[in-house]
Amino acid sequence: MRTLMEKTFNPTDAETRIYQAWEDSGAFQPKNDDNAEAFSIVIPPPNVTGRLHIGHALNNTLQDVLVRYKRMLGCSVLWQPGTDHAGIATQMVVERQLADEGNISRRDMGREAFIKRVWEWKEESGGAIMQQLRRLGATCDWSRERFTLDEGLSKAVLKVFVELHQQGLIYRDKRLVNWDPHFQTAISDLEVENRETQGHFWHFAYPLADGSGELVVATTRPETVLGDSAVAVHPDDERYRHLIGKMIKLPIADVEIPIVADEHADPEQGTGCVKITPAHDFNDFEVGKRHDLPKVNILDREARLLTEDDGTGGLDRIPAEWRGVDRFEARKKLVAKMEELGLLRAVEDKVIQQPYGDRSGVVIEPWLTDQWYVNAGELAKDAIAAVEDGRTTFHPKTWEKTYFEWMRNIQPWCISRQLWWGHRVPAWYDEDGNVFVAENAEAAAEQARAKLGKDVELTQDEDVLDTWFSSALWPFSTLGWPDDTPEMVERYYPTSVLITAFDIIFFWVARMMMQGLHFMKVAPFKDVYIHALVRDENGQKMSKSKGNVIDPLELIDEYGADALRFTLVAQAGQGRDIRMSKERVEGYRNFSTKLWNAARFCEMNECVVRDGYDPKSVTQTVNKWILSEAAQAVEAINASLDTYRFNDAAAAAYRFVWNVFCDWHLEFAKPLFNGEDEAAKAETRATTAFVLDQALKMLHPFMPFVTEELWQQTGTRDTQLIIADWPQLDGLQNVEATAEMDWLINLITDIRRLRAEMNIPAGAKLPLVAVGADAEVADRLARHDALIQRMARLSEVSMADAVPPASAQTVLGTTTLALPLEGVIDFGAEKDRLAKEVAKLDGEIGRLEKKLGNERFVANAPESVVAEQREKLTDYAGQKAKMAEALARLEAM
Repeated sequence: MRTLMEKTFNPTDAETRIYQAWEDSGAFQPKNDDNAEAFSIVIPPPNVTGRLHIGHALNNTLQDVLVRYKRMLGCSVLWQPGTDHAGIATQMVVERQLADEGNISRRDMGREAFIKRVWEWKEESGGAIMQQLRRLGATCDWSRERFTLDEGLSKAVLKVFVELHQQGLIYRDKRLVNWDPHFQTAISDLEVENRETQGHFWHFAYPLADGSGELVVATTRPETVLGDSAVAVHPDDERYRHLIGKMIKLPIADVEIPIVADEHADPEQGTGCVKITPAHDFNDFEVGKRHDLPKVNILDREARLLTEDDGTGGLDRIPAEWRGVDRFEARKKLVAKMEELGLLRAVEDKVIQQPYGDRSGVVIEPWLTDQWYVNAGELAKDAIAAVEDGRTTFHPKTWEKTYFEWMRNIQPWCISRQLWWGHRVPAWYDEDGNVFVAENAEAAAEQARAKLGKDVELTQDEDVLDTWFSSALWPFSTLGWPDDTPEMVERYYPTSVLITAFDIIFFWVARMMMQGLHFMKVAPFKDVYIHALVRDENGQKMSKSKGNVIDPLELIDEYGADALRFTLVAQAGQGRDIRMSKERVEGYRNFSTKLWNAARFCEMNECVVRDGYDPKSVTQTVNKWILSEAAQAVEAINASLDTYRFNDAAAAAYRFVWNVFCDWHLEFAKPLFNGEDEAAKAETRATTAFVLDQALKMLHPFMPFVTEELWQQTGTRDTQLIIADWPQLDGLQNVEATAEMDWLINLITDIRRLRAEMNIPAGAKLPLVAVGADAEVADRLARHDALIQRMARLSEVSMADAVPPASAQTVLGTTTLALPLEGVIDFGAEKDRLAKEVAKLDGEIGRLEKKLGNERFVANAPESVVAEQREKLTDYAGQKAKMAEALARLEAM
């Protein structure tokens, strides 16, 4: 005999047990059925150093919803997991660990020993986020977990690098990069954090070489004066047109530089004259290319003024006593020297955007250095076309504009990093600087022998590759490419959809598109879903400095994974940011409790699916109706998930389970459960059990733990819910039953609303008088008389030709529903109460209208605050309308 359900669901006790049972069963692995439709998705690989944050929780919940849905639909589902080696982040973790232990630095330790230490850390502590994703309920195929430095993925990286080099699409060049002086490496734009900083504009006079005058330029970085190659003016600026082509004597450096005409100079900004420093500014680098200006570098790897000649001529410009000085100390010296020379014209306070390394916390320098580059412009062509012609579609489609903007203005991609942890650049050099690119040292030596006719000593490039280079191959390298076992690639590439955040459209999505199209000849995914940001309850972006960061693991500990998941999905509307608060999560925990209590109610009323039960053969209107509602809910969820409208899918499931099944069907079923009609009782029990099963199925992708537990506790099952069939309820829609039960629900709802608005005591049972009821309404009133009386707290239901005096009224269709109130409420006191409520609401509405009518408030207040005030205004207006309507009823009596 089966034991009765527990009174409550305890996520803390159940989630680990349930998850382990899923994993042990092999449910996460693709179905071994060639006839099943393939559905595949790759996890955006989190850093091996990572910890689950709220963005991860949203991203992976949305993926898991799709994965569970497709699995239940019978697809052969592969959700490919793995982690990224995260070169700079991981190296930083281990270097800090060494420092904390009082050990030597990595440079003192040596490359081989340091890399060994990083691997040891990775094996012991890396990848904790994978365990945290399990707590969220993520059903990745963990048996296929990959790491970007795995042997197979590394093989793919080498093949891609070598082939792109052979095709002329990878090359070495001297260009500007984002240089982190602390880590002494180039970093990507994504690793640069622009912070608003209080800075200055220093206005300096540059004398014309012929002594005929001066030009005044302004800069936020005076130390770069020593690297200037020109001063630019706009070609249409009448003030300076006669000076174009003349020379300026660069102060301190004692060299002459030209005045050039370039549209980069804005006549409306400052004096209209701009100093051009190609080796230390990205815009100036482009100006320098247009005018063939020298790239004069003045800084070393640590952002100090040069002490050795680097071949650019910068050392000769630096006063001997300044060499080796830190850049910020050099700034002070240069400003003081310009003032001494009488060339400092003004110092202007100015708020500037200062670039910082997001991990090192130091100011980033645009720095001229030799690096490896990918010809991204060439690779981008097909990647742009693939989105233009619909091979890949963005959801929301508005993100395509961002994608195109980036891709059509793409610059060469710097792929080398001056780190030790990562894929080492597969290039070898001889002592004369000849370079040989190959997948291994032996192949490089053969190349050298073939070219030089002799054996030479080769040294491998010290740099490693940008982590985005390996993650760009993720959709196919994780499937085993380029090995000669193409089954997984043929089955699961291209992937079905990519779910990711907007901030890596360019860094990851675009690069996967480029590499996938180039090497696989097919775009790596058919759809790209870009999810929104998760903000705090006030709409503010979460940050440690604001103290408003919400830890998803703490929410799981307190409320369970299901509540967190449903909160995230329910708000995941396309193009709309999510507002997260504990109160919202608690609310959806209550939804889980509601479902649990409904299942216990069903159990207590012996609701068990009968053998041979056919939902199409039911006779009771209430059963036809709930089956029809279930069919409509499944149809709505299907349509929403198929188009990535996650919030709509969650809303459809929520409405059906809470509002329809729990709030109405179970109440409608009670009289049948307790009645004398045994056939109706049996049918209603079986239907209710069947519908509960469908509810568990449709809720499972969103709330997997509680639904799996209920699935196991509410019947004898031959399978886990995770691999049960998705509801197939076609043919159960019933227009007549829906119309009748909707009418009944509306009638009860209207009466309850009337009672609330008129402040009728909860225990008072009133008569209901239906005026103008036609034959159909009269029949419905008669058949549902007992239900209406019980659920609307009525003493009787009758029909009349006229509305009784002193009655509260509402209209349903062509029928007037009246509640006689004589002797039930104090009309005078109630009028006074309602009038006061209306007046109070008028005051609140007036206050908000004045506030929102203030242009300064709307322009300066945070967008979230303005939106909140508008929501309050709408809410107050709705309350006032209801109160005013109730007052008008009383005054009409």
